[in-house]
Amino acid sequence: MASQKTNSKTLKIAVVGDVHDQWEEEDGIALKHLGVDLVLFVGDFGNESVEVVRAIASLDIPSSSVLGNHDAWYTATEWGRKKCPYDRTKEDWVEEQLDLLGETHVGYGKLDFPDFNLTVVGGRPFSWGGSEWKYADFYENRFGVRSFDESTARILAAANSAAYQTIIFLGHNGPTGLGDRPEDPCGRDWIPLGGDFGDPDFAEAISRTLTAGKTIPLVAFGHMHHSLRHTKKIQRKRIFRNPEGTIYLNAASVPRIVKDGKEKRRSFSIVLMEGDAISQVSLIWVGKDFTVTSEEILYQQSDKVVQTA
Repeated sequence: MASQKTNSKTLKIAVVGDVHDQWEEEDGIALKHLGVDLVLFVGDFGNESVEVVRAIASLDIPSSSVLGNHDAWYTATEWGRKKCPYDRTKEDWVEEQLDLLGETHVGYGKLDFPDFNLTVVGGRPFSWGGSEWKYADFYENRFGVRSFDESTARILAAANSAAYQTIIFLGHNGPTGLGDRPEDPCGRDWIPLGGDFGDPDFAEAISRTLTAGKTIPLVAFGHMHHSLRHTKKIQRKRIFRNPEGTIYLNAASVPRIVKDGKEKRRSFSIVLMEGDAISQVSLIWVGKDFTVTSEEILYQQSDKVVQTA
């Protein structure tokens, strides 16, 4: 087994929320300026946006990603296939994205990071969220998975093959168990309001990995946007901390690039990890000259449990 030594320095992780075609060369430069050690992408790069994925795959910073439901927009459903802008008998944009990302795509898989003494394990790729098993044909044809139970088994197999005791879980949608109010990290914010729209297979895999004695400092995901559909008075809660100390982070700040006059600002979630624990999580916006124009502290480790919206 690989060495289980703890990290001797603070690990700086950038979690990039749902991209939705908002990725520019400046984003890669910004990550360099921020001095991040690891970048995690939660998917929804665009509607099978191969060129966006190609640009992200060219980053020369250690990274992992999980593809989201929009990344199979024209492939996974019958209504999507009817709108498909390309000839599916000759091209497969889903497969192109997977090929471009290679081993960095951890959906139903894992990637070991010896330099950081941790493994990133992916949840179910292309997740739409919720308690209904969607994309049945897609998952059976692509992955041989036919149910939530079989999906849990795939995620667990990846976790069990991790080289390191410390595991970061990365998903497109988050797990169940983080609340059922519309403003909760995976809460349903459309009619009928309320209900836990998390992934039950993801939650079960995380629970069983904890039971097996692994350390899980962070579960990062997106899909459920910070901006709520039913109200603009509040935003979605971004952080949940469980009794075991795992930080659950919803990084879906959408749109992730905004324009103020002539100036663009781009968002990143920044996670600081010391040893096997998360010490701070913040949402930052980077402006011109790649300076941080604002920082919202979402979580800060202290002697007491801290949980903020």
